[in-house]
Amino acid sequence: MTGTRRYAENTTVTSAASRDYIEKTLTRYGATAFAYGWDRTASSATIMFEIANRRIRFRLPMPDRDDPAFTHTPTGLPRRGQDAAAAEYDKAVRQRWRALDLVIKAKLEAVTAGITTIEDEFLANTLVPGTDMTAGEMAQPAIAAAYRTGTLPALLPGITQ
Repeated sequence: MTGTRRYAENTTVTSAASRDYIEKTLTRYGATAFAYGWDRTASSATIMFEIANRRIRFRLPMPDRDDPAFTHTPTGLPRRGQDAAAAEYDKAVRQRWRALDLVIKAKLEAVTAGITTIEDEFLANTLVPGTDMTAGEMAQPAIAAAYRTGTLPALLPGITQ
């Protein structure tokens, strides 16, 4: 998706404000618990919440501070100063938090509109009881293997070509 403009790429909304918006949105749509944390080693942030008797986890990968997109000007030369590089990095982090806020709001609104259900909309991010894995993390290897081996069900079951 190079060359594509990113949602909220020039936002001035802080990451903390976006987290607050997410928490308030979840509360408004019936969440009963909310948690947030970060892991500098894994370069990610995590939000978790409980809604409709499901525990949901989103991991938000953070960009690499040393990425040339932050440390260098768009032409690659010259190298940005430390403050300018930090400002570009913070801009990218703010964009990711705004995007996560958008995703969660869209999913919850789709549920409210009757388009889908909490269970379906958040399936990939639902923690599987007794594990530290989401349903998506558990299913992805099996799905990848099915594509690799070509053992896929018919695109439209019951309809022959």
